[in-house]
Amino acid sequence: MENILEYLENTAGRKKDEIAVDDGSRCLTWGELKDASRKMGSVLADSLTPGQPAVVLAEKSAVTLASMLGIVYAGGFYVPVHPEQPSGRICKILDTLKTEVVITEKEHLGLLKECGYRGRIILMEEALQGGINCEKLLEIRRNSRETDLLYGIFTSGSTGIPKCVVVSHKSVIRFIDHFVKIFGITEDDRIGNQAPFDFDVSVKDIYSSMATGATLVLIPRELFAMPPRLLDYLCRKKITTLIWAVSALCLISALKGLKYKVPETVRKVMFSGESMPVSQLRIWREALPDAKFVNLYGPTEITCNCTYYKVEKDFQDQDRLPIGRALPGRKVFLTDENQNEIVIPGKIGEICVAGESLSDGYYNQPEQTEEKFVTYLCEQRTYRTGDEGYYGTDGELYFAGRKDFQIKHMGRRIELEEIENALSGIPGVDSSICVFDRDRNRIIGFYKGKPASGDVRRALKEKLPPYMVPNRLLQAEDIPLNKNGKKDRAYFMRKISEETEEWKKGTRKAETGKKEIEKKEKGETGV
Repeated sequence: MENILEYLENTAGRKKDEIAVDDGSRCLTWGELKDASRKMGSVLADSLTPGQPAVVLAEKSAVTLASMLGIVYAGGFYVPVHPEQPSGRICKILDTLKTEVVITEKEHLGLLKECGYRGRIILMEEALQGGINCEKLLEIRRNSRETDLLYGIFTSGSTGIPKCVVVSHKSVIRFIDHFVKIFGITEDDRIGNQAPFDFDVSVKDIYSSMATGATLVLIPRELFAMPPRLLDYLCRKKITTLIWAVSALCLISALKGLKYKVPETVRKVMFSGESMPVSQLRIWREALPDAKFVNLYGPTEITCNCTYYKVEKDFQDQDRLPIGRALPGRKVFLTDENQNEIVIPGKIGEICVAGESLSDGYYNQPEQTEEKFVTYLCEQRTYRTGDEGYYGTDGELYFAGRKDFQIKHMGRRIELEEIENALSGIPGVDSSICVFDRDRNRIIGFYKGKPASGDVRRALKEKLPPYMVPNRLLQAEDIPLNKNGKKDRAYFMRKISEETEEWKKGTRKAETGKKEIEKKEKGETGV
């Protein structure tokens, strides 16, 4: 197989009248999804140069999916952009891509005008009214190659410019073929999609569905603010497979949603994006004792995931979950500062990934691509993840944190320097620095300048997505420098660490007091 569209066409050929995608308000059969995608492709083919990007500016939906596939039919690669991102960031994305075409909905035209976009704009619903140019689409397919780009996903950039990771058809096909086989995804599954389309977790949902004929159920975003309604939805739609970010799963378990209702049809739960707290995993496993649970690891640059660990035993709350073994076709290894491979258990090194399914790098950013994609010990093109890991005495690979200032927060990968860049661009802010408090899972921004923290927060909300706005903003009298003349991040980490220790002491004291009261009450009542 050389083109991802073969998944769609093969499945549509044998399941034409069965539901392919259900977004809660609209369902498309496999035949309808194929036809809608080809209509989109026919319209786009008049404007889109093969091999070039086209932006899809829309919330996820069945029609949005058809638009993405339409771009592929037209020979381009799609870049999903969520319309709720600040216009300033959307402007940077459009500038990075230099795209000829944006496909969107009427309600988002103002955003494009605000960004000064001058390329062609195609409205989704209007494109669906057109015909299918079979001859043009066939010509495009004849000239396609497995190395053609399929999609681009924007991640945070340390320079303040977002980076677009671009991935080929070949990389996705190799990954999905392994993925559905290892985890037993079949046409009988109903995949409950949590992730927005501009988050690469959704790639597993979309193409696992297309490869097998499983139904893709797009879960409305607003339900994640209401765990009871979310659980009702999972039950009503008879969802069998969850491939979710850790934060989404914890939203349900931490708020005791599983005591309200258990989605008993769920048989597979796969999670990634952050470290899964063992205490939250235990709640899920107790609620779904017959389900399979899998810890997945891997950054966007290696096409979704490179390792997996099937959870088949109990862990203590203080334990770390392994990230496990490499997926077939990949080599995952650790290196020290001198690029020597590490094999000794317990020794921390940088996680590196080689083999099939690496992305093509960062679109229009060759220097950053060369920095991250190198040739290492295995004499293959290798991606340096910037993550640190170690081997346990059990032989499993474990994640140990970030090597630099990139973090995972709310399931998203974030460069702290991009937040700092936005902070420093606010009038009246002279200097800034951000740190991540891992113990309390929050971003804290310090700034030196005149504006009040409330004004700074409002300004940041116009520049950054909600998940990148610091949980706390603190005005600092000074931003000290270290001996190298750089902002002293360690100084602020110490301040946060001291505050966290006080918080922990207060929490322990409160818990002790609660236990004493409970003990006293039991003694008084004779229980």
